Amino acid sequence: MPRKTAFIALLSSDVLTLSLANLIFYLTRFSWNWYGTPRIFPADPSTETSLFILFNAVLVLYWLIVFSFFGLYRERYASSRFDELVLLMKVVTVGVLVLIFAIYIDALRPGSSRQAIFFYWICTLGLVALGRIFIRSIQKSLILRGRGVHKALIVGWSDRVAELYDEVAKYPEAGLEVVGAIRLRRENQSSINSESEFYDSIGGDDSELMTAQVAGTDVSSIEALPRLIDELKVQDVLIALGSEDHRPLLEVLHLCDGKPVRLKLVPDFYSIIGGMSRTEHMYGLPLIEVLPLPMPAWEESTKRLGDVLISSLVLLLGLPLWIFVGLIIRLTSLGPVVYRQRRVGRHGHPFKMYKFRTMRVNAEEGTGPVWAVENDPRYTTFGRWLRKARLDEVPQFWNVFRGDMSLVGPRPERPFFVKQFAREIPLYNRRHRVKPGITGWAQVKWRYDGSLEDVRQKVKYDLFYIENMSLRMDLKILFRTIRTTLTGKGQ
Repeated sequence: MPRKTAFIALLSSDVLTLSLANLIFYLTRFSWNWYGTPRIFPADPSTETSLFILFNAVLVLYWLIVFSFFGLYRERYASSRFDELVLLMKVVTVGVLVLIFAIYIDALRPGSSRQAIFFYWICTLGLVALGRIFIRSIQKSLILRGRGVHKALIVGWSDRVAELYDEVAKYPEAGLEVVGAIRLRRENQSSINSESEFYDSIGGDDSELMTAQVAGTDVSSIEALPRLIDELKVQDVLIALGSEDHRPLLEVLHLCDGKPVRLKLVPDFYSIIGGMSRTEHMYGLPLIEVLPLPMPAWEESTKRLGDVLISSLVLLLGLPLWIFVGLIIRLTSLGPVVYRQRRVGRHGHPFKMYKFRTMRVNAEEGTGPVWAVENDPRYTTFGRWLRKARLDEVPQFWNVFRGDMSLVGPRPERPFFVKQFAREIPLYNRRHRVKPGITGWAQVKWRYDGSLEDVRQKVKYDLFYIENMSLRMDLKILFRTIRTTLTGKGQ
C-alpha cells in the first residue's frame, strides 16, 4: 500500500471509529444518563443533534492532533500490530487524561462521572484499535502478495550475500524485496581487510539474485553504492559482512550517509556499532537497524511545533525592527537587503537559505566560494555589526517556518564545500540525517570556521548532537545562543 494511500486509509478509519466512540459515549452519558444526570452539556431534545455534531467535531479534531503529535501517522512499515496497539493504548490514555483536566473537571469530584470517563476510554481505544487492526491486516495481506514491498540492496561478501538473501526470502511478512547486491570478493579468504578485495555486481548463472534491473548495471567498485541506491530506488540496505570487517562496514556507513535509506545488519555486528543501533525483529527476521534517530515522535512533533511558533513570533513581532534593519542595509550599501544562497539540507536536498546581506555585492566574484573570516574585508560597516549581534540570521526564521531548517541543528553548508568536506572528513554527510539549524551544538561549543581542522572539530560536535538529540539539549543550545547574542560574542 503506497504511503499516501495508507495515510488516507488510517485517517478515514480513525475519523469513523472516533465518531462512533463519541456517539456511543454521548448517548450513554447525555441522552440515556447511565451515569446520572450530567453537570455539563445537559441534553436538550431540541438541540441534541446540533450539540452532538459540535461535540463530535471538536473531539475528533482533538484526537487527530494527539495521534499526529505522537507519530501514529508515521510510516510503520511491516511493523507488529501488537506493538502498534501498545503504543495506541499509551496515546489514548494520555489523551483521555488531558480531557479529564481540560474539559471534564467534574470528573475530579465524587460521583459517577469517573465511570463515564473510563467508559469513554474503553470505547475510544477499542474502536480505534479495531479500525487500525483492519487497515494493518489489509497492508500485511498486500505485502504477502508482493504489493508495496520495500526495495532492498545487499552489500557483503559473496557467501554471506547468498545466506542473507535466503533468510530474507523465508520471511515475506518483512516486506523486503532484494533488487540487487554488491558482492565483495577477496583472493585471500583469511585476510579480511586485505587490499586484494574487489567489488562486483550481482551476476553469474549461480546467482538467484539476478534481476532485469541489476543485470544492466555495471558495478566495479563499492563506490557505486550511492548510485545504485538512487537508480534502483532502494529503501533498505542490508549489510552482510563479518563482525571483524570494521573497514568495509565503516565504508558502507560513509557511502550511505545522507541517503534516505535504512541500514540493517545481522546481530553479530552489535559490538562494532555500539550505541548507534537498535535491535529489530521483523517477523522473525533478526536485523539491527543502524543509526536510528534517537528523538521519539512526540519530541519531534514538539520540536516542529516550537519551530513554527517561535519563527512566527520572531518574524511578526519584530517586523518593524526588521524593516528598519532592511532600510539601513539599503541606505548604507548597494545591493539587495536579503541575500539568497543555495545550501544543502536534510538528506542532501538543496534549498535557498535567506540572510540579511552583510557583505558587498559580488564579494566572491574574483575568488570563488571562500570562508568568511574574522574582520573579513568583504563586510560592510553595518554588516559587521549585524554578524556580531547574529541579527543577519533573522531571515532564516522564514526557512524554519517553511520546514527547510529547524531552530537547532547542524549549520547548512554550500554544495561546493559539502563535496570538499565529504572527501576530506569521514562521516561528514551524516550531518544531513537531520534538518539543518540556525544554531547548533557545534556553534555554541566551537569557534567560527577558519580552517579544515575547525570543520573537523565542529563535525564531531554535530555528530554528538545527532546521536543525543532531545528537547532538553535543544533548549540548552538555544539559551547559550541567546547569551552569546546578548553579550555580543558572535563573529
